[in-house]
Amino acid sequence: MGDPLRGMMKSLSALVLMTGAACLLCGVKASYNIGVGIADVTGPCAEVGFMGYGKVDQKGKGLHTRQFSRAFIIDDGKQRLVFVSVDGAMMGTGLRREILARLQKVYGNLYTADNVMISGTHTHSTPGGYMQNMFLDVSVLGFVRETFIALMTGIINSIRNAHETMTKGRIYMAQGELLYANINRSPTAYLANPPEERAKYEYDVDKTMVQLKFVTESGRPMGAINWFAVHPTSMNNTNHLVSSDNVGYASVLFEQRMNKGYLIGKGPFVAAFASTNLGDVSPNTDGPRCEFTGRPCDVHSSTCSGKREMCFASGPGPDMFESTRMIAEKLDNKAWDLWNGKDSEEVTGPVKSVHQFVDMPSQEAEYYDPGSQTSKTVRGCLPAMGYSFAAGTTDGPGTFAFRQGMKTENPLWNAVRNFLASPSQWDKKCHYPKPILLATGEMDFPFEWQPRIVSTQLALVGNVALACVPGEFTTMAGRRLREAVSSSVSGLRSKNVVVVGLCNTYSDYITTPEEYQVQRYEGASTLYGPHTLTLHLNQYKKLAENLEKNSRLDSGPIPPNLSDDLVCLVTPVVFDTPKWDHRFGDCISQPPERVESGMTVTAKFVAAHPRNNLTHGFTYLTVERYDDASRRWTIVATDANWETRFHWIRVSPILGTSEALIEWTVGPDVVPGNYRIRHYGSYKYIFGGIFPYQGTTKIFKVINPRSGYRG
Repeated sequence: MGDPLRGMMKSLSALVLMTGAACLLCGVKASYNIGVGIADVTGPCAEVGFMGYGKVDQKGKGLHTRQFSRAFIIDDGKQRLVFVSVDGAMMGTGLRREILARLQKVYGNLYTADNVMISGTHTHSTPGGYMQNMFLDVSVLGFVRETFIALMTGIINSIRNAHETMTKGRIYMAQGELLYANINRSPTAYLANPPEERAKYEYDVDKTMVQLKFVTESGRPMGAINWFAVHPTSMNNTNHLVSSDNVGYASVLFEQRMNKGYLIGKGPFVAAFASTNLGDVSPNTDGPRCEFTGRPCDVHSSTCSGKREMCFASGPGPDMFESTRMIAEKLDNKAWDLWNGKDSEEVTGPVKSVHQFVDMPSQEAEYYDPGSQTSKTVRGCLPAMGYSFAAGTTDGPGTFAFRQGMKTENPLWNAVRNFLASPSQWDKKCHYPKPILLATGEMDFPFEWQPRIVSTQLALVGNVALACVPGEFTTMAGRRLREAVSSSVSGLRSKNVVVVGLCNTYSDYITTPEEYQVQRYEGASTLYGPHTLTLHLNQYKKLAENLEKNSRLDSGPIPPNLSDDLVCLVTPVVFDTPKWDHRFGDCISQPPERVESGMTVTAKFVAAHPRNNLTHGFTYLTVERYDDASRRWTIVATDANWETRFHWIRVSPILGTSEALIEWTVGPDVVPGNYRIRHYGSYKYIFGGIFPYQGTTKIFKVINPRSGYRG
């Protein structure tokens, strides 16, 4: 190379270096590889118990809104992180294990326990039977394979869809206050926390929504993850329609804003409203009242003076459907403000993640008692549930003569408890002051009742930390976790630490030691004793220090595989028969010939059991409008839309006959014209085989009297 050319190359290299330095100085950031994906995970919507309220008689009778899994992949060129928010009650260790095993068959070691986070939204109106812990599956009558498969395949598909859409992009973080969307359902327990600690916070629940915004390098919107502390319990324990509840509908609303012209679950933009430290947080903002008198309940015990009068919370709407809609709209509107706001900061820096299984009863940690101003070594207990757990919450009251705040044992209930398993003296001492109602750590028939080994995981995406926690942290427990993680990573602000709730494993509640002493529902459901949170804080500090030092961490003890021990008592579908002198799909109750905006159109069909085909990626119903220009029928709504409801009615269990009642509420923005409703299903033939069918109503006209259109 000649000297002039060499000099030119040196000058060019210097210019490149100077340009790069100048860009760094002026704030140009390196982008990530980002992928987003969504997939249907709707479980069996008929004759399978719901997971959440623990009511044996709360079984599915149809569909309110579909369940979806929403996946986000972030890759910095060296490491990647997968975050999944799924419309489900929670995540189970066995389910996550199977998901990872199947991913690794396709992608090798690209997706592992270290870098895959799966978080349940915690809706209480979805099918259960997939947790593989006896305590969590007992109210659903055991393991339900259909639910397990629906969640597993849907979550895998959402990750696969995210994997296939990966492109260069940027991430922005925004935070903002949202009021009148949540309240503390255990305020007396919260007040047990130190006054000087409570004085640091304005509210007894977190009012801050945190948003991660994903866009391509060209600025095209890709997706968003929003975290806001609220229980998806607007749909109460009288509901029998599968529903993603308030946070699930908020996701749909946000996606509908961005995916114009797409059916729900089909558009490229993906929006998750994921769970965080929601343990003591209720969406029922009108607060708890006595069932018949409407008077305020006793604030500590959540009881009423009437012997048969229950205490429950409701609001802000007149019924559970309106309350769900109103909370969802509040969440959606705030997320939209954050998306369009100017106060967001770009997320930059490497992606790191670490995971470790922990045997909670064997853990030890140092605890500083502010009361005595001394430190001591504390350890975990075998899992156990207290008396107040049976009282339920003001979102879903329990049964029998239990109340919240119970600290005194009852000989009769102890006798019932001891028939199952007696707690040892060590159990009683370890869990004090919790009176043990179920010594689940001593119970292993027919298989493990509650987990001893839990998943703990922490990830850093630049200057944002995601603490994936195996349960429901209360408000103050989550605040302490954020402080603990931020104090262990240099330069990390506590407000940039996100508590990712109900993640990977479910081990019920995590309260502060002070809240535990009060023994409200949350404290009674804190499995590993009064210092469950203390042990978690110690563990997440260790995970944070590991990420800070880039050191290796062992995987910890492997949870038992219970797949071969599972029991199912849910009756299978044996066969279907149509109504006498009819065929499957026949419409036996037609809509009126003309309907107006605001009216609810109904149609009834001869149907089969919905469990024959969960119609993933499709629907049990469509509302269709005839397009005069194209001379085709266009789908305007499916069973994933808020304005539709699918009711399954069992006419005769002996004969196997059933009906489908479909409702469609005509919104104000519906285009006038000719419409029809279609029903899709599959029937099980008595001699074997499952076969599809469909049915269609007569054509009816939608008119809009305000515009003068009469069709």
